[in-house]
Amino acid sequence: MTLRFYLWVVKIVTLFSFSALILVIYFIDPEKTGRAGKIIFYLVLFFALSGLLNLILTKLRKIWGGEKAVILNISLSSRQSVLLSVILIGLLILQSSRILVWWTGLLLIAGVFLIELYFLDKK
Repeated sequence: MTLRFYLWVVKIVTLFSFSALILVIYFIDPEKTGRAGKIIFYLVLFFALSGLLNLILTKLRKIWGGEKAVILNISLSSRQSVLLSVILIGLLILQSSRILVWWTGLLLIAGVFLIELYFLDKK
């Protein structure tokens, strides 16, 4: 799979994810659907954020390191976009549950940071 094809697939999936997010925001009432509506919202938002962050991180790697750096680090960009999305969605869930304070946010970030360190050390 070429880099160009990979990026087109990510762009299309991200576009569909943002379209689904708009539909979820427009058609799903969280008061009526309860927990299922919130889970659908967070899942769709997770996929949309992951795709968007993947495209941004890939573009930054291309600017800073060139085409070869992007090809070598494409899995790194994908993993980091997923982990950043986990942080953002986790913070939103904590905030919606009214349990987000500075130290719970830091614990979440530290946990995700430890996961990233594990993957970096594994190489």
